Amino acid sequence: MKDEAGHLLMHKNVAVGLRKIARKVMAGDRITADDAMKLYSGADLGWLGMLASVVRRRFNGEYVYFNRNFHIEPTNICTNTCRFCSFRRRKEQNDAWELNMEDVKTIAASYRNKNVTEVHIVGGVHPDRDVHYYADMVREVKKVLPHVHVKAFTAVEIDCMAKKAGVTVEEGFRILRVAGLDSMPGGGAEIFDEALRAKICPDKTSSDMWLTIHEKAHQTGIPTNCTMLYGLFEEYEHRIDHMNRLRELQDRTGGFNVFIPLKFRHGNNAFSHVKESSLIEDLKTFAIARIFLDNIPHLKAYWPMLGKETAQLSLAFGVDDLDGTIDDSTKIYSMAGSDEQNPIATTDELVELIRESGFVPVERDTLFRILKKYD
Repeated sequence: MKDEAGHLLMHKNVAVGLRKIARKVMAGDRITADDAMKLYSGADLGWLGMLASVVRRRFNGEYVYFNRNFHIEPTNICTNTCRFCSFRRRKEQNDAWELNMEDVKTIAASYRNKNVTEVHIVGGVHPDRDVHYYADMVREVKKVLPHVHVKAFTAVEIDCMAKKAGVTVEEGFRILRVAGLDSMPGGGAEIFDEALRAKICPDKTSSDMWLTIHEKAHQTGIPTNCTMLYGLFEEYEHRIDHMNRLRELQDRTGGFNVFIPLKFRHGNNAFSHVKESSLIEDLKTFAIARIFLDNIPHLKAYWPMLGKETAQLSLAFGVDDLDGTIDDSTKIYSMAGSDEQNPIATTDELVELIRESGFVPVERDTLFRILKKYD
């Protein structure tokens, strides 16, 4: 009887704690890291979806955004040895590639007569290419597509290309901005806990340096995105610590446009034996991210990584952005075993997917300025 009474008391205390958190969320007050842990450990998935939906409507009403974009991945040759990566190759491997400048210009030129607004440029950390090389690449893309927003280079790439050129990160940003860089993606953050980084990406740019590079980008007028890799060894406290560091930086700079939780996919890498996170865990992570990150205006479900069906489900758990049309121009997640092996979506397909979920489809540019509403 004592055990049963103790069990009931524990459940009552959990319920009281969750109600207190709900009152904070409904009032628009900030929840703490301890609150986020209680949500992860004790909250029902449907209840989390309800709270997350309150926050997403506070930011974005009934809108769900997408854009018309394509990717250029200049190389998969990389000096880093991230053990979770299925994309990275050494120079001598048969399936390594490195596009030259003419290749990049040809890809860009193929979109001259297509209605695209963004090119997303990321790749491996090539040992022989510095910031001047990549500035030339941005410049050439802008010559071909002067109207297209160039979102390019993770903090890891920026760190290494600046070092290769013998310049500071600030000077690297100046060189890239003059060439036409408009914003940065959020890749390379992985998980900020350094003990975990030592296990999964031991030679990668550190957590502190990743945050410093994004802070410097914001200070120089370059907006950025931010990410978190989840589903690979980390505990809930590691996810919360990661998001808390992003929230603190956003408090200082306001430079993050969108947060993107990135699901670990186990195909073709050193952790292929690790079971991937469940759908429930995916949706829980989206919902808690939306509730916790009260100063980042958008939450993205990257459909080439999740699959379109899961991305659609995530709209009920705080997500308000689905990325873009992609046009089968990225290999990073398809090489890791993503459900979307040929990632392409038409505008009509994205519009219908959003409408089916009861939301208003909105085409945006990279900075979330509205281009068209599909009422």
